[in-house]
Amino acid sequence: MAPAPNPGPSATTLVAGLAAIGFWRLSAVAAPHMAALGVMLETEADFGGRMGFALAWGILNFCFIALLRRPALSGALSLTMVVLLVLLSRLKHDVVQMTANFVDLMVIDRDTAAYLFTIFPNLRWSVVGAALVILPLMYALWWLDPFRIRRLPAAAGLLACLAALTGQAMTWPDEAWRGYYDDGYLSKFARSGVTAVSDFATYGFMESEAVTAERLKMPLVDSCHVAGRRPHIIMIHDESSFDIRQANGVKVPPGYGSHFKSFDGRERKFMAESSGGASWMAEYNVLAGLSSRSFGRFSYFVTRIASGRVERGLPLALRRCGYNTLSLYPAYGAFMGARGFQSSTGIQHFYDARDLGAKGIEPDSFFYDKAVKLIAEQPANTPLFTFVYLAANHFPWETKFRPDLLPAWSKPGNAPVVDEYLRRQTMSAGDYAGFVASLKKKFPAQPFLIVRYGDHQPEFSSNLLDPGLDEARVARKFDTYDPRYFTTYYAIDAINFEPVKSSAVMDRIDAPYLPLVIQEAAGIPLDPSFEEQKNIMLRCKGVFYACKDGAEARRFNRLLIEAGFIKGL
Repeated sequence: MAPAPNPGPSATTLVAGLAAIGFWRLSAVAAPHMAALGVMLETEADFGGRMGFALAWGILNFCFIALLRRPALSGALSLTMVVLLVLLSRLKHDVVQMTANFVDLMVIDRDTAAYLFTIFPNLRWSVVGAALVILPLMYALWWLDPFRIRRLPAAAGLLACLAALTGQAMTWPDEAWRGYYDDGYLSKFARSGVTAVSDFATYGFMESEAVTAERLKMPLVDSCHVAGRRPHIIMIHDESSFDIRQANGVKVPPGYGSHFKSFDGRERKFMAESSGGASWMAEYNVLAGLSSRSFGRFSYFVTRIASGRVERGLPLALRRCGYNTLSLYPAYGAFMGARGFQSSTGIQHFYDARDLGAKGIEPDSFFYDKAVKLIAEQPANTPLFTFVYLAANHFPWETKFRPDLLPAWSKPGNAPVVDEYLRRQTMSAGDYAGFVASLKKKFPAQPFLIVRYGDHQPEFSSNLLDPGLDEARVARKFDTYDPRYFTTYYAIDAINFEPVKSSAVMDRIDAPYLPLVIQEAAGIPLDPSFEEQKNIMLRCKGVFYACKDGAEARRFNRLLIEAGFIKGL
């Protein structure tokens, strides 16, 4: 007898199987949106922020749907971007106490990424691990997604969300101090895109007077006649350094404070334009002799914007007087456009971390030794300007930098990050003393003028200066440039040279005046642009951008534009 034929799966079983498959595919579509809802509730603090988040989420989803037509994959890609933005924004806040904004897209390049991997060596493996998880997941979503959405409705949704976000950002713009809050990552990022585009369309990159009847005289090629011998000039970027005794209750090691004194025993104040990070703002100040604050919300990217556009500064002024110019830089040259910017201001020989053979963050002695070697290679009868950019005192201070160095160090008894900061400052002071001794030994008959400055305070300084303030009040102090948060130091030293006395060598200066102070102390005749800036300095008593509510800086920027020193801004 023949066996009965197999009836196959029952209708009920088939329906159940199809339902099961449908459930998982529908879940693949819904899951990213549910996860995004959780992120929104966790990171956005108010109704306005949540509305901005929802609109930005819509923009991302509709954009990917218009490209891919698959809502599940589009949602997953949108969620990945949002999570990545949140993580990067938190990282930026840890570094410079500000969350990410739309203009941060300008800093994404290979050298910026390499610099982050140097500072955070474990980050590289986190990225690799995330890629190994995400890429197969994206492929699975591509295969599972049962839906296809037409591109025209997706484009319409994208435009609708973009219009709504623009209306919200223009009607209820974020106050600048909100950028210091450690929340609202996506909403602030999205709304900053609207305001950045609006500001650029209205003001351009840099503030300047619309017109001025005044004109700067152009410097003559042979107009630099120095009385006496020109000293070699060394300018030292002392990373994250300030006199921590500005805060009450901090215990410091014996002898602390001598590092901040000049050759004459005086302690001088340097008013930086950033706090907690963004060293390149000080780099712009001390090389171009101008204010990063003139760039408004674009100031964070000042060296990139200025590269090839601002052709004025200390190195160019010194080259007019016969100096050779070189720079030692602790990161890769493309980071924040450093190589291009420094070349625009007159640096002839730029040595980045790759050129110098740096392996990660190096102690100050590494750069000082390289500087001595490069100085020895220059013609002895040609004066030299050397910019030494240090990095050993860079964050994070939660980990001990080079435990093998300074073995006799004894903790003063502060919070761990403060004690590590003080240990690194002690290392820096010792390395600087060794550098001066090396210059005296190797160049016994040559004159040197050495000027050091602290580029900004460390990111934890606000907690020491105002331990009782909440985040909102601290943010307002940053936004209004409270001097206590922006004061570091500058110091003048000399070897076989007597610094020239000048009314410009003040006890307290805004950062853009440092190139003027250096030229005056070295006895270098000023070109017409620095002569005009000296007049501003004396009128404003060492204040630059804030003098007359910015009017002096705007007028000076216009003079430089008309003279051809600033182009395309």
